Amino acid sequence: MEHKRLKLYAYLDARDHQRTYLAIMRLFTSTLLADLSAGEVAGALAGQEREGRVEQGESRIENVINRLKQLVEWGNLVQGRREVVAASIAEFQHGSVRYQVSKLAVRVQRDVDELLRVPEGAREVSRELLPAIERGLNELGGSLSVALLNEGDRTRELLAERVTTLFLQHAELAATVRDFYAYLGQVVTRNHLAPEEIAGFRNLLVEYIQRVVEDVLKYTPPIAEALAGLTKARTELLRLLGTDLGHNVERARGRTPEDWQELTDWFVDRPGRPSQVTALREATARAIGSLLASVKRATSGGGLLPGRRAELLKLAKWFDTSTREQAHEIYASAFGLYSSRHLSPAPEHDSDNERTPWRDGPVCDVTVSVRTRGDRGGRGRPSRILDDPMTEQSLLAEAREADEIRARHVAELTKAAGNLENTTLTHGALEVFCELLTLAMAQRDSPNDSGSASDPVRGLELEIARGTTTRIRSAAGTLTLHDATVALKR
Repeated sequence: MEHKRLKLYAYLDARDHQRTYLAIMRLFTSTLLADLSAGEVAGALAGQEREGRVEQGESRIENVINRLKQLVEWGNLVQGRREVVAASIAEFQHGSVRYQVSKLAVRVQRDVDELLRVPEGAREVSRELLPAIERGLNELGGSLSVALLNEGDRTRELLAERVTTLFLQHAELAATVRDFYAYLGQVVTRNHLAPEEIAGFRNLLVEYIQRVVEDVLKYTPPIAEALAGLTKARTELLRLLGTDLGHNVERARGRTPEDWQELTDWFVDRPGRPSQVTALREATARAIGSLLASVKRATSGGGLLPGRRAELLKLAKWFDTSTREQAHEIYASAFGLYSSRHLSPAPEHDSDNERTPWRDGPVCDVTVSVRTRGDRGGRGRPSRILDDPMTEQSLLAEAREADEIRARHVAELTKAAGNLENTTLTHGALEVFCELLTLAMAQRDSPNDSGSASDPVRGLELEIARGTTTRIRSAAGTLTLHDATVALKR
């Protein structure tokens, strides 16, 4: 099902005729209940072809039919038929087959058009929706009380209106917060920022984000309190909003318990699951920390200039406006990579060769020291190994204690060797027994073979062979070995 739905996006990244597919989908989603034939689509594409928005020849009827069939195969369009009056068989074939857009394809195209209209800058957070959500929850509580006393159609409609408005407001608020912080994360993590960019982001963080966080923290307690008051009456609320439309109908938000739980989780923390308000506060702290690091990096006196960003941009512009021969010369002059002869053995193969131009070769990471100061020299030196006698003695004491404990466990097993099944082992002795048993069983190729293992320090040996059932009792329980005889000896 997921793979089938993901094919709805195939026309956006098609290898050929991408602009034609996009124009056709915009044509079908521009009106409600669009029902078009191949001829009608071809007529609409003819105007776009004259304007240069689609390639030449794409409005020909045979090409349009191929594009429509491909969109049907991807699931964006569905076929239908209609009775037509035609003067020829070709006209009947072109006019009788009709095409309609599928529901999911409408949503895909709507999201695509919205994405193409979005500017590159930050999106303003709809802070004004927070008091609206608080008022909506308080009014919803009153409407619910009235609806429970008088379950009429008018009270149900008013209740449904308030629920729909509430969830639309929250969806808009959540979307603006996500988009704003996505943009923020994109810019504050950049390694180099120009001085004017730093000033702009400083105002953005110190002033705007402060107001956003303050508003969110201000309205979160009353909103959480209102949601808590609706928790007990949520079952009655959903009953009043319930309408039997079938399982395949996509209902409006706020008609299921999951919608209300998602709304509550946005404002209220749960054990092991922090709310989005907490995440917003933490993201703000990280953003401010990243900005301070960028300011420190840009203003540090680590070289002649705070950074080499301007020079690198100027060099990139030279590359962009130069010819192929000039680009080679600029590259050699800028990075000092002139032609040379190898007088030593050839280096190991690194997925590149002498016939690959530098512009087609692998991309190399530029270190921070080269990027900021133009310095290729190594930095730092190996740290000295410090003598720490206290830690050394502590480790030796722990090793001696562990050796003494194991010696006691081995002695306990040695004492129980003659009467193993009638002895109750301690937990530590059972661990040593299981360790030897695992090593002994690893030597057996089949259940009929025997195996042995021993403690290399104290000489305790365990042998296992095919035999009757053996039971080893311990403080943690009884270990039962079927068809096996175990013997301990020293």
